[in-house]
Amino acid sequence: MTTLYQMIKSKSLSILLSQWLLLLLLLVSPSKAECPTGVTGLCEPGVTEVIEETITEEVTQDSTGITTITTTVTDTTTTTVTNEDSGNILDGNSGYVSSKYEGDMDVDWGGQGPATMPSGSSCGQLGTDKCAMITGSGNSTSRMGVSGMGSTFYQTISISDLEIDRGGRTNYTIKVNKSDPQDRIYMHITGKDGNTQKFAGTDILSETGVTTGYQEYSGGFDFSGGLTTLIVEVGGRDINLAVGPMFDDVTINVLYNVVNTIVTQTITSVEMFLALNIDAPEEVIDVVETIFENNEIVDETGDFNFEPIEESQDEISIETVEMEMELELDFSMDIESEMEIPMETSDTEEAPVEVQVAEVEEELEVEVEVVEEKETTETAEAKTEETKEQPKEIKKAEVKKEAKQKAANKIVKKMGDKGKYDSQNQLKTLVVMQVLGNSKDFFSTQQNLPDIEGFFTDVTLPDGTLSTNNMAQYFLFGGSNSAHNELVDMQYR
Repeated sequence: MTTLYQMIKSKSLSILLSQWLLLLLLLVSPSKAECPTGVTGLCEPGVTEVIEETITEEVTQDSTGITTITTTVTDTTTTTVTNEDSGNILDGNSGYVSSKYEGDMDVDWGGQGPATMPSGSSCGQLGTDKCAMITGSGNSTSRMGVSGMGSTFYQTISISDLEIDRGGRTNYTIKVNKSDPQDRIYMHITGKDGNTQKFAGTDILSETGVTTGYQEYSGGFDFSGGLTTLIVEVGGRDINLAVGPMFDDVTINVLYNVVNTIVTQTITSVEMFLALNIDAPEEVIDVVETIFENNEIVDETGDFNFEPIEESQDEISIETVEMEMELELDFSMDIESEMEIPMETSDTEEAPVEVQVAEVEEELEVEVEVVEEKETTETAEAKTEETKEQPKEIKKAEVKKEAKQKAANKIVKKMGDKGKYDSQNQLKTLVVMQVLGNSKDFFSTQQNLPDIEGFFTDVTLPDGTLSTNNMAQYFLFGGSNSAHNELVDMQYR
């Protein structure tokens, strides 16, 4: 912080507000979905995401520090391209044509030139129901501009309900039976958007001089932009005036592009404050460091919170505490052995500060023992001889006990003033007390009290029933009631 403050001070920061703008364009395309406005035909289905980020940073400074507010505006544009299908618009159930203009050719559509509607075996492989036959031998131009026409079947279909505006394709299928190679038959479709012609396509199914017989034909025509009307024309010529070209089962499907665009916007604002107070007390710095050491910063939709860092707690038991005390005993014995090494020092030389502190701590630990020894000096002197004669095993046990007490004191001291209130440390303190008091062996030597035969008998006491003393009850209860009534009446006097 000091370095930053000096740097800002040296540059003589006079601008209190500064803004900068960053634009970031990111294109994410799992499957490329490009469908321009003027496209002709079908687009490839898919989803395209365009992410635009605008980052604005506002910086202000005062005597306390620097505040930086970073605002991120994210605009996500999701474009979805699909290919929709109208279904067979020449099916009466689709709602676009009546039964007269269905593609099963049970009824004459109407048109130019002569025509018949045969049925049964006359339709050949087209089926036994009705079919359409071109019987005109003329050679003129049809209403839709197709030359070499003798007869036509013609109709106009409105498809404005589909709301087509991004192009597509019109597909057809038709079954044809041409017995005479000199005949010809064609399929023509014109598409309009209002009064504007969008496409006009003609497919010659079977030309003069080609022997085809029974065939099934399919094709289609691409278009761009909108489409509201289709004009369908099936025509041809009958040259020999015997059996003309016949057709049946006409279908037309309109496939069109649908583009959906969704724009979503998210705004994220982050505020950061940098304190410039270089004279902050050490206590404040310690508190801040403690907060960041023991907590994690969590971002919850723009709001920053502190959550405690959960540390794994080791299971505390008598075995673990005893192991820790053994380590402390070994460590203390190593230190004592090192301190027993004689050092050549002059009588006037002062001991190091560390040694003095250690001596003070040791003196504090055994203060209680010293007081007890002073109070019982005579008793201790009397027992000196007895102590010398005690076995070495008993002395070792006492030394071991004192060493355990010191190790326990060190374990508790390591907890610190703050740590001793922790639940884990409190539990460890209780376990230490159990280890020192050897309370874990309390229930190991329990004995059952023996029953005494004949202690309880069935003999009853004579005159066990007390007679009622009515006179005594009268004086007892009657006198008490009278005294209580007088006590109650005193408040009214």
